Amino acid sequence: MTLLLLLLTSSHQATAKQYTQPFQNETTSLAGKAVSANMYFVKMGYWRVKKATLNLNFQVSQLNDRQDSDMTVTVNGVTFDSFRPSKTKGLQTKQIKIPTQLLKSQNNLQIAGQLLNQKTPTTQTPANWLTIVNTSNVNFDYEIEKPTDQINDFYGHMTGADTITANQSAVETPLRATDAELTASLRALTGLTRFVTAEDRELPLRPLENGRQTDFRLLVANFDHLPSDLRRQLPQQRLVDHAVIQVMNLNRRPVLVVTSKSNQLLEKAAQFVANEELMRETAQTTKWISLQTATFASVLQFQGRQPLLEKDDRVQGAGHHVKTFFVQLPNDHLNAAGSTINLRLRYAKNLDFKQSLATIKVNGQAIGSQRLSSERANDDTVRVKLPADLPLNSTFTVQADFDLVLPGETNQVLPDQSAWASVLADSYATIRSKPNRDLLFDNYPSVFMKGQAVHHLALVRPDRLTENDFATMSNLFGLIGNYAKQNTGEFKIYHGQPSTAELAQANVLVFGTPAQTPLIKQLNNRLYFQYNSAFTGFKSNEKLSLEEQYAQRVGTAQLLRSPFNAHHGLLVVTGAHEDAVYRASTQLNRQVKLAQYRQTDTIVVDDNNQHFSYRFKKQKLLKDDAFNVTFHKQGHFWVYMGLSLLAVAFFGFVVISILWRHGLLKRKGNWHEH
Repeated sequence: MTLLLLLLTSSHQATAKQYTQPFQNETTSLAGKAVSANMYFVKMGYWRVKKATLNLNFQVSQLNDRQDSDMTVTVNGVTFDSFRPSKTKGLQTKQIKIPTQLLKSQNNLQIAGQLLNQKTPTTQTPANWLTIVNTSNVNFDYEIEKPTDQINDFYGHMTGADTITANQSAVETPLRATDAELTASLRALTGLTRFVTAEDRELPLRPLENGRQTDFRLLVANFDHLPSDLRRQLPQQRLVDHAVIQVMNLNRRPVLVVTSKSNQLLEKAAQFVANEELMRETAQTTKWISLQTATFASVLQFQGRQPLLEKDDRVQGAGHHVKTFFVQLPNDHLNAAGSTINLRLRYAKNLDFKQSLATIKVNGQAIGSQRLSSERANDDTVRVKLPADLPLNSTFTVQADFDLVLPGETNQVLPDQSAWASVLADSYATIRSKPNRDLLFDNYPSVFMKGQAVHHLALVRPDRLTENDFATMSNLFGLIGNYAKQNTGEFKIYHGQPSTAELAQANVLVFGTPAQTPLIKQLNNRLYFQYNSAFTGFKSNEKLSLEEQYAQRVGTAQLLRSPFNAHHGLLVVTGAHEDAVYRASTQLNRQVKLAQYRQTDTIVVDDNNQHFSYRFKKQKLLKDDAFNVTFHKQGHFWVYMGLSLLAVAFFGFVVISILWRHGLLKRKGNWHEH
């Protein structure tokens, strides 16, 4: 009996897990007597949470009165903890237990603070500030519910943040995979890698035969290339005109199998896997896919209107208050003229309306202010236009600053709580955006995308794949998957020497060594860093001198205009050896790495992981976009030029008509005849 209890205890402890989830927010500083900031985190559906702890790293102004200043923590609209900052200077850390009953799948955590200066408690001053550091996080202690053999349950575990962080998810396909199998595998991978949020984690594509043990595997292969144990469990005849997605057992471990005898149906099944909604809805063990099965994702295309909050958010008390909200742009778009922030408000009628106002800031930059009004107190809108040249990342902050002043407030010792204002749930940002078509690494991989999907992409791979090549494809398509919100993108895999006609129809991504990828030899004269005549290493150029042996050990990533079609892009990831190719690809697998290479089109990485970047091209836009931008920038000039030419032509016609009527042109002609 004692032994049984020990075994049960050991088993119970083995399933106990711990996961720390950082917030996606950057370090944020807020100033004012009353400030608040919103942060977001998720809880996996298969977790049995035992304890959740907020680790809040923050700093407050040393001038604040620690006896009167306080901070309040709210989760999903329910306030559960308040505390006063300690008297220590510098960075502070506060651990706060979050009641587990408040947790949902998607969670909003709000930190609100009342920051008072002991000398002038009612005077607004920038010296009252709160900084929330981006190392803040939520730590979970939990147990995992064992996955069933249902597709959606397996999928939920496989795409869980903790599973990916623990390197327990992978997509597998045969080492000698065909182009069709690789196309299907990478299609599925791009749908799964959108769940990879940690900058130091990946969901890899790897060869089936490598023998690594992973808890959750997605196996994509033609039926004839499956392990014999799996083939025996499947109805071979039906797979001629169907594909199947099924949770099966291989070597006593569950595996999600995607297979068919048809290449077309294999890719269609992979497109189903890349659709998060369909996978979460599929509760059966086996899903059969035909050519008629609907697999496309629902429309997520950016419509320009972004809500700022889900429900009304209130500030209380006279003084300065700050509310922050987050807005997302598609990764392949830029802010354009006509973007607005529309803040819907309701506020108290007892304010001093000569002094009370609302100010809107974007990424800390003040955009506009508006005085509050007694006539509009029950229904007001503050609408400000964003400057067209204001740079916006894919995620940016909108900050609403309220200065609520009561008549005679300066005579009060403490702020009057009868002053209040609410930001209403129908507040929104209207972002007029334009596609970003710069052919620089600032804009990779967006330059290969359209409508949040991969756009006409041709991947040219080595003739014979190695494990390094699989890792390179994981790097390249891992980042593409982070950006792709649709599963409808068009891409094909090629090897050998694809026809010029095929490459002219697409953006081209080619990787490998010159020996294994013949297209790289063909492109050598077009490259910024070119190979020597023996293709054993790179040659020196005007940007970098390369010693002969060193030149054999570096890898490069080069972003060029496609020589097959000037309207498309070409990315070449290459080196004399396959490990150099892989090293170059490691700089393209995370947005945080690409951020190092602003305004560049070439990356060089050596075997000591030293990396350098350069810009060769002078015109960064693709050909058609360069013309369009030039035309739009000089549109008025061309209009005036056209009108001037019309005027000259008109007056010329009038002059010629007069001369002709008076016979001057005729006499001139007769004089020449004599």
